[in-house]
Amino acid sequence: MLYNLLRPINVDSLLTVLLIVAVVAIIFAILIVTVSKLCFVKEDERIQSVSEHLAGANCGGCGYAGCADYAKALVEGKATINDCGATSNEDKEFIAGVLGLEYSASAKVFAVVKCAGGNNAKNKFDYVGNKGCDYQSVYMGGKKVCPEGCLGDGTCALACTNNGISVKNGVACTDKELCTACGACIRKCPKQLIELIPATAKIYVACSTKCRGKDVMGACTVGCIGCGLCAKNCPENAISMVNNLPVIDYDKCSGCLTCVAKCPRKTIKEI
Repeated sequence: MLYNLLRPINVDSLLTVLLIVAVVAIIFAILIVTVSKLCFVKEDERIQSVSEHLAGANCGGCGYAGCADYAKALVEGKATINDCGATSNEDKEFIAGVLGLEYSASAKVFAVVKCAGGNNAKNKFDYVGNKGCDYQSVYMGGKKVCPEGCLGDGTCALACTNNGISVKNGVACTDKELCTACGACIRKCPKQLIELIPATAKIYVACSTKCRGKDVMGACTVGCIGCGLCAKNCPENAISMVNNLPVIDYDKCSGCLTCVAKCPRKTIKEI
């Protein structure tokens, strides 16, 4: 065996092998370049322009993985400009011009959590498991007796890219000044407790339960009992009762705060 290892190398054979390898490599390189050119799809130049004028939050509030995917969807006509709440009206107007669309600036909005339960709401059990409302809600709808109660595990806070949500006293709270209205928290809340209301709003209903008064009183000390005093006393007739809950018509609401004063459970909150 040692003799075989010490045998002189056949230079001609070695050169032949190297030549074959080189030829094969060149052929594959040519094939790769050819296939790449044949399969290349030129990206619409408008995508880059649109992407540059988005907020760049990559929050997912629009329903897409990030701003780049959303920009592509806009150009392809699969999304609308107002799907993004974080982008300014000025940039939206520019994007509309790039896409050849008409655009009317929408009124500014911000998110509120329609629940004030938290530590004021009773629990069915002590939850022990993965942190997050999405995880907790899988088990019997979560720990709260109220089926629409905030679980307080902060999934919405983690989704907010601007630190506009915090959990206080067991319930999520939004910060109007930090909210960009991107909608990421709305998509993440398993209880669907978060909604956008006009930035000019003076009040909001901090409850989402549709249960009757007796059931609410046994589950939460601040839940709406559907008494209707807010609707009866509103001087602007801006409140109506729907499924045992007050619904505010913000176009009519003057912000007089009569409903806040009349609510026996303090469910209607002043902003």
